[in-house]
Amino acid sequence: MFIRIDGKQVEVKKWDTVLSAARRAGIQIPSLCYHPALETAGACRVCIVEVFEKGWSERKQVTACEYKVQPDLEVYTRSESVLKTRRTTIDLLMARAPQNAALQALSKNVEYPQTIYPPVADAGDCVLCLLCTRACEQMGCNAISVSGRGDTRKIEPPYGANPDACIGCGACARICPTGCIALTETPATITIWGKVFERLHCVTCGAPMMSIAYRDYAVANRELPEDYYTQCQECKRKEVTARFAGLSMKVHHG
Repeated sequence: MFIRIDGKQVEVKKWDTVLSAARRAGIQIPSLCYHPALETAGACRVCIVEVFEKGWSERKQVTACEYKVQPDLEVYTRSESVLKTRRTTIDLLMARAPQNAALQALSKNVEYPQTIYPPVADAGDCVLCLLCTRACEQMGCNAISVSGRGDTRKIEPPYGANPDACIGCGACARICPTGCIALTETPATITIWGKVFERLHCVTCGAPMMSIAYRDYAVANRELPEDYYTQCQECKRKEVTARFAGLSMKVHHG
């Protein structure tokens, strides 16, 4: 199946979205809230594009991360209408986080470097893309969520307190596109959302690994046994390699 993106013919899979198809073809569409490991949400609206399908009388604007490809679909990623909408979206986001490096880069991409709206006081770098809450939800923890309304909306644990459900996995901080979630790691501890978690250490090399709370949660909710979490990934790989090497030698020597 083929579609056209900015006049270029692109081969796509039936499960593709416009965004995934474009990126595989080397066509860049900006986005803040998209991650291939998570379900799409269309939260940031930065990936807006125009599409046109057979039988339509005019184009319409959609979020590229959510719109599924169709045969003979035509996509326009940088039409004047798209750029105007994208500028407005980025403008509003920059009012919330004017010093955010990711937004500054996006604003230069659409040649609109300054917001015309009054900045939100003490908003920090969060742009409410919801990647962190979606990652936490997918982990099965739901330790953080959106609270407040309007300019006061923010991501935080329930009631702003240390989240009981947090297991110190760090998924929220690592997936955040703006780096605004504080995560501190030492050889002994992981600190996030005001909670300090003790870390496991590899029984083979002593390297620090996940939090003990993360291990306990995984053992209780996954199908892997507790001893699976005794070694770091590097030592596991070395052990598997050594086993295969030993088997190969046995086979070679009969």
